[in-house]
Order: sequence, then structure tokens, then C-alpha cells
Amino acid sequence: MEIGIKGYAEVMVDQSNVASSVGSGLLDVFSTPSMIALMEKACKESVEPFLEEGQGTVGIRLEVDHLAATPMGEKVWVDSKLIAVDKRVLTFSVAAWSAKEKIGEGIHKRCIISNDRFLEKLRAKYE
Repeated sequence: MEIGIKGYAEVMVDQSNVASSVGSGLLDVFSTPSMIALMEKACKESVEPFLEEGQGTVGIRLEVDHLAATPMGEKVWVDSKLIAVDKRVLTFSVAAWSAKEKIGEGIHKRCIISNDRFLEKLRAKYE
């Protein structure tokens, strides 16, 4: 895995991803949880082609600022960039945008996992 891998994800702001629908606020504006999910998606998808068979990544840390509100009907997109690799931990810079302005930014960390081993450990905890 090499530093510099870039990612991208986009979504239209609609009733499914506004604060009033996801429980994070009362207004019909793009929600912080939806912005975070879009950031994770951009990062996750950017490194998937570089993983070995049976591997995946899971989010382990996210520190973001939601800078501006975005109304329904607008497109929101996220750009991500892999900025550090420490064994299995991948660190990304992320920025979210609307047509008007930057709406969010931050740092996201993901850990490379073996999907089967991860699920086996999880099942063992809950048996």
C-alpha cells in the first residue's frame, strides 16, 4: 500500500441523509453522520484494489469538522488521500465539498483486517 492513493465518493442530499431523518438534528440539511459515512466510503473504496484476497478495512478513528450546512437537492462529494501507512493502520486526509464550499474536513484511520478472522473473533465474543 503506497501513500498518495486518492479516493472519491458522492451523494445527493435527500430525505434519507438529512439531520431530521437520521436523528442528529431537526433540520433538513446534510447530516454529520451522513458526511462521516461518505468520508469512510471514499477511503474504504480507494484502497480495496490494493488489498489481498480476503482482506478488508474497518474504520478505527475519525476526527472531523463539519464546516457548513448543505440543503436538500445539492450534490456533496468527498476527496480522500492516503497520507500514512503504519503496518496495518492506514491514515487518510478527507475533505467534503458542495458546489458552494468546503463543508467538512479531517483525518480518518482504517485498519486492514482478515475478514474471516475478524468475523470469527466477533462470533466468539457473542456465543
